[in-house]
Amino acid sequence: MTARDLLHLLVPPQCLVCRAPGHDLCGACRGALPWLVGARCARCGLPAPCGRPCPAALHAYAAAWAPLAHEGPARTLVTALKFRGAIAAADLLAAAIAATAPPGLLASATLVPVPAHPGRRRRRGYDHAGLLARRLARRTGAPVAAGALRRTGGRADHQLGAGRAERLAGTRLSVHARPGRLPSGGRVVLVDDVHTTGATLDACARALRQGGVPEVLAVTAVRALRGA
Repeated sequence: MTARDLLHLLVPPQCLVCRAPGHDLCGACRGALPWLVGARCARCGLPAPCGRPCPAALHAYAAAWAPLAHEGPARTLVTALKFRGAIAAADLLAAAIAATAPPGLLASATLVPVPAHPGRRRRRGYDHAGLLARRLARRTGAPVAAGALRRTGGRADHQLGAGRAERLAGTRLSVHARPGRLPSGGRVVLVDDVHTTGATLDACARALRQGGVPEVLAVTAVRALRGA
């Protein structure tokens, strides 16, 4: 019996979305997950054609992928991961990424979690992107380069109430690579919870490219379809 099995005996699981007993995600909420299907822009991950030039064409990451839209049960799972550090939510979201990522996206790659704002990380006591990256690594076998990036300030690109210009300005030049912790050669896949404008991913990718990483891609658990 694993520690997780013992925990489930002592504290029976309940759905992270609706609180129904029995499973971390009940059948009804699992069936309501907003999967992103059909053609998508390979660069930014939005449904294609989006009717406008891809804003990610100027970003430093080569491609971005997310399995779910940032709405409904998926939004609730991200909230559980981000604000409660729910390992079950990280497992579910990592499984969604691993099951749907295009062939070759995660192959021969090193996972680098997007660093949280230092103040928020101290207050929460954990790094939600790092937790997601570690659970994804369990499913893919990819190594994780924890601490490869250091964030010195700026707002997340999905900050509520901020316009696109504010989000871009709030994150640019606030992330720095740590040379001693960068992977030696090969591609890097950034891991984060939400992809909105791509500003945070871009700042991280630029730092990695400046640190000598030849190719940077990105995966997130969810993709915002509005405000991008």
